[in-house]
Amino acid sequence: MNRLSDIGTIRDILSRHGFTFSKALGQNFLVNPSVCPRMAALSGAAEGVGVLEIGPGIGVLTNELCQRADKVVAVELDKRLLPVLSETLAEYDNCKVVNADVLELNLNQLIAEEFSGLDVVVCANLPYYITSPVIMKLLEDRIPVKAITVMVQKEAAQRICAPVGSRESGAVTVSVNYYAVPELLFHVSAGSFMPAPKVDSAVIRLNVRSQPPVQVEEAQFFRVVKAAFSQRRKVIANSLSAGLGMDKAAVSELLDRAEIPANARAEKLSLDDFAAIANELAGGAP
Repeated sequence: MNRLSDIGTIRDILSRHGFTFSKALGQNFLVNPSVCPRMAALSGAAEGVGVLEIGPGIGVLTNELCQRADKVVAVELDKRLLPVLSETLAEYDNCKVVNADVLELNLNQLIAEEFSGLDVVVCANLPYYITSPVIMKLLEDRIPVKAITVMVQKEAAQRICAPVGSRESGAVTVSVNYYAVPELLFHVSAGSFMPAPKVDSAVIRLNVRSQPPVQVEEAQFFRVVKAAFSQRRKVIANSLSAGLGMDKAAVSELLDRAEIPANARAEKLSLDDFAAIANELAGGAP
């Protein structure tokens, strides 16, 4: 269906199915005809590739993915959209819609069952309110995908893609960089959506690493990262003391062994710095 970016077509389809937008689900459907083709092309969707899509909406991006990839599996939480998608995706026999909450799915099992023999990528226009949980689930579950291309709120994109050790970096920056190499692809204005959100968006791609860039005991590493940024205005000694529940003397000794200045701030630390602290906390390098 080639007219899915036309506002009149969208309104007609939604009206016929009695669909109304849900603020609780963060539903904003793309109506800019140039965005989805570009996003699909940059996602890696192609022959020999399977695509996992999250939150297809009415299927605008799904259509573009189906035209490029061998197979598309779209996970949609809102059951009200299932008859809509049955109509808008009717011409494609390489698409399957799964009515489920992606945060509760066994994604490794889904990929094994649906994409046998194919390289796999993720491509999604994510609702703002679940951006970080979905991205971290995709990474933490270590699903066998080459890249994750998602549209997110512009501010979130800038945070995720900021260099580790820069003023803009945060816990999500460090966490994402442990699993992947992020890159900001292009910006998308608020007017590209129906209804229009109050902020602009951006499309980012996370190129999944085959191995993490640092060798750590992961539970300690992410515990340190979370604690370090829990009070980002404070120096690292104070934020770690509060976040880890350790007295300041013990934290000072920990930082001294890791060769990290006690007056440094979390946003200035590198992945190697966080790894050093985590490894000292765990009792030595793994």
